[in-house]
Amino acid sequence: MNSIDAFRHPRARTDDSLAERIRSMVRVKELSERDRRRVLMHFLALEDSDRLLRFGTVLPDELITRYVQKMDFSRDTVLGVYDSKLTLVGVGHLAFAPREALPLVTSATIKERVAEFGVSVSDSARGVGVGSKLFERAAMHCRNGDVDTLYMHCLASNQTMIHIAKKAGMEIHHTYGETDAYLKLLPANPASVLQEAVEEQVASLDYTLKVNTRAAVKFLGTLPGFKGE
Repeated sequence: MNSIDAFRHPRARTDDSLAERIRSMVRVKELSERDRRRVLMHFLALEDSDRLLRFGTVLPDELITRYVQKMDFSRDTVLGVYDSKLTLVGVGHLAFAPREALPLVTSATIKERVAEFGVSVSDSARGVGVGSKLFERAAMHCRNGDVDTLYMHCLASNQTMIHIAKKAGMEIHHTYGETDAYLKLLPANPASVLQEAVEEQVASLDYTLKVNTRAAVKFLGTLPGFKGE
């Protein structure tokens, strides 16, 4: 049983300390080109209501496929959370742009770049803090990359994103059923750089362990007399 499965157990929901420990076990890993197919599978698995919240409209499969095909992993930063079955249950997309490209934040920074963040979480992984962990990691990555302004745009009905924004202390603007929010980030320091490096290393080790465990179970399943899950 992985941490996400454990959290959904009725008793786990009533134990705040257990919930916090489980939240701390959510590992956010930076994704690369080799993860593109799983990113696509994650988005295609979203229900229409979730597609609306993530993209601002209910994108059909064809447009989602095109969107993922155009994702530039070398220019943007894509973050993910995998469960024990190597299913991508959370994706955060951090896109960088010249500050002039986002009028709302143009006067909020003197840096050359700002970052826009979008996030989606699979229904099976709700309530563990996956979205918050993705946001925290995105903010840290911006901070260490000399970007001091993190921007989010979402529908006003997207209460989860608005909650994350308010919790982070973001300045929020509401217009015509949509919400814009931005957060001013502190400058990087040795501690923040080390923290991001450690978190990425731990997430990579966790991913490798899951891959090896899955391979071992698959191999054992081919042996006579072995009964898997």
